[in-house]
Amino acid sequence: MYDYIKTIIPEERILFHEPMSKHTTFRVGGEADCLIMIHEEQELAKLVRYLNQIEEAYFIVGNGSNLLVGDKGYRGVVLKLDGPMGEVETKGTVIRAGAGALLSKVAAQAKEHGLCGMEFAAGIPGSIGGAVVMNAGAYGGEMKQVVVSVRGLDKEGEILTLDNDTMEFGYRSSAIRNRPIIVLEVTLQLAAGDAEAIGMRMEELAAQRRSKQPLEYPSAGSTFKRPEGYFAGKLIMDAGLRGYRIGGAQVSEKHCGFVVNRGGATAADIREVIEEVQERVRDRFHVTLEPEIVFLGDF
Repeated sequence: MYDYIKTIIPEERILFHEPMSKHTTFRVGGEADCLIMIHEEQELAKLVRYLNQIEEAYFIVGNGSNLLVGDKGYRGVVLKLDGPMGEVETKGTVIRAGAGALLSKVAAQAKEHGLCGMEFAAGIPGSIGGAVVMNAGAYGGEMKQVVVSVRGLDKEGEILTLDNDTMEFGYRSSAIRNRPIIVLEVTLQLAAGDAEAIGMRMEELAAQRRSKQPLEYPSAGSTFKRPEGYFAGKLIMDAGLRGYRIGGAQVSEKHCGFVVNRGGATAADIREVIEEVQERVRDRFHVTLEPEIVFLGDF
């Protein structure tokens, strides 16, 4: 397998036994057997086609912001969208962003060009590829409000384009959430606005985040989806779990909807806290909390 991959990817971008703690915002996770830095769409297409043919497990990573990798690592290949796969281009009121582009970068470029509609995303710690898969949102904004189309790659390595309707955006979901389609590029339609006003709105939202969210600790952002008719953070607080801790993992004292790494947490610690929160909330309020986080590898 390695001999073939070397014909597609330069050796310096092929990493063996790579600690996934370097590639997730939780800053935990064991080693992936192999991590490959992907710079071009054609590289990705060839690798996906090949890995599917040989039935080798693989996983796509952007910023690793919604991901918990087990302490025993991942027995497979991690494909990390990097470099040119994170480029952002603006023409008029349209932005095209590679799937690996950070939402903060896309929002910053929108502001520079006096385009509004991405203010909500400036503080979300993820890549735009992952953001469209889960229809990321905050402060009344969601990706579905600005996405025109998504270019993706299927398991045969063929490129396809899905428009906004075909994406079937829902609350933290899309048509490709559970399908073997990899996001390559996202096209956004924004509106002309005033760069200064856009910047002020971003600062306002950033101040709200700093005051309400535990940004001082590694986390995966909001840990649970909002259950219909409730707020996850309030349910967790009312269950008496504010500050609940196992090892280095803790339910945030600032915002109970976040599980954070207070330092030295293991993936097992974090998972145990999540499971304990689910159990106690279910027992007390008969509400099932569904994690936003993807669990990967062996714990």
